[in-house]
Amino acid sequence: MKTILQKSSLFILSIILAVSLLPARVYAGFEMCGVCQVQTDTGAAGTVKFLDYGYVNNTYLSLRDLAMILMDTDKAFSVEISNSSVSLSTGGSYTPVGTENGSWESEENPDLSLRRNEFEVDGQKVFYHTMIMKMPSGDYDCFMMTMDLAMLFDMDIASSGTGSLLINTQDAFRVFPDALEQAGYFYGVNGVFLGDAVTGEVYYQYQADVPYPIASTSKLMTCLLTMEAVASGQIAPEDSVTVSDAVELLASSSDGVIPLKAGDQITVQELLTGLLLPSSNECALCLAETIDGSEEAFVQRMNRRAQELGLSQAVFFNSHGLPSYSGDSISAKRQNRMSAEDMFRLAAYLLEVYPQVTGITSMKEARLASLDLEVRNSNPLLYNMPGVTGLKTGTTNKAGACLVTSLSADDGTMLHDLIVVVLGTEDSMERGRVSGLLARYALQAFYGEGEASGDGTAGQDGTTPGLPVHAEAAVGRIIRGVVR
Repeated sequence: MKTILQKSSLFILSIILAVSLLPARVYAGFEMCGVCQVQTDTGAAGTVKFLDYGYVNNTYLSLRDLAMILMDTDKAFSVEISNSSVSLSTGGSYTPVGTENGSWESEENPDLSLRRNEFEVDGQKVFYHTMIMKMPSGDYDCFMMTMDLAMLFDMDIASSGTGSLLINTQDAFRVFPDALEQAGYFYGVNGVFLGDAVTGEVYYQYQADVPYPIASTSKLMTCLLTMEAVASGQIAPEDSVTVSDAVELLASSSDGVIPLKAGDQITVQELLTGLLLPSSNECALCLAETIDGSEEAFVQRMNRRAQELGLSQAVFFNSHGLPSYSGDSISAKRQNRMSAEDMFRLAAYLLEVYPQVTGITSMKEARLASLDLEVRNSNPLLYNMPGVTGLKTGTTNKAGACLVTSLSADDGTMLHDLIVVVLGTEDSMERGRVSGLLARYALQAFYGEGEASGDGTAGQDGTTPGLPVHAEAAVGRIIRGVVR
């Protein structure tokens, strides 16, 4: 394993810090422009313009420059770019506009903003944060993060010297979390845990036993208790629920998501959809009141169920994950909290007992007929990675940006749910990137392309990735195979 890590460390660092060897520059602006030399394993080479956004080496590469260099390789693509959208076709023939593979025509840093522009790949919508700028020719160019490009095209991009990058079009994008941890990549993350929900095998963990605020990922517990209430016959998905004054008050606040009004009628199924897709806080409260009469009673159920499931680090104050204030004269600001390991256990249990939940969480959009309202899923990986089936995002100032991701993987006999828990990243953009990296690693580990074991170091116990390592997991796998 150490040999593997030593060989892979340089590669990983070059992906995450791909141009750390580029010439040092200090500018006052936030968008710092430069050029680097890029060569491919096919011999194609050229100059690629880049922008450092915010900090030196936080690098975004020109799509047009790369399109010219890759046009005669297996990673060739065509691209159309407007002032706010990008349409990319893999395998397409790129049409040059005349500004490619040259130097910047002005030394002045461009005034650009990093944002989630409209982006399609082969006609499918994806979510990437990019910068689009108008070139002297009048055409537009798009600048993308080096790591996003490596993942999008599934190719190895590595530093090959000062101011140089090497693109290996024949080598797939690979992730090694241990090397990332050694490089300090997870220092800006509260906790990480990923593994196979069916076998119980752990692929990687980082600060996984420490409880942190979990924001709206709390709604997975609310979802579980709703599913249990349906299973027990207490409520039914088609039951119509009357919206309370308390729910309207929350909906009309700055944390409101769906405009529910007191007296409105909405079904339990629609409340679940609103809970899980756009992360509606008012839907969570409405479900809590429906099941237990009050949120206070429901929270007691949440904490009791957490203890029954062995979630020793879990504490809930409300049904949705927003900050909760005590009623004291000096009010305490509290937030639901849980460790990444406990969150993995909660998600694994939910998927094992109620696999139908992914029928909701895998939807990109849904319509709430009772309200005549369209809602969208807040999970970015649904758009950027095949096989993603859920599960839940969450964000507060204290919790940071959190994401619990589920992926479906097939071992040839049955489907497995792989779960990636990422708690407390700096923002939603980093949440998506960290989760995307680790989701790819989970697939690598599952399919035997990257070794893994419970301590995140790989294969030292001789176990085979994807197979149960204890009796309980083996029984769970057999049961899951019958259910599926």
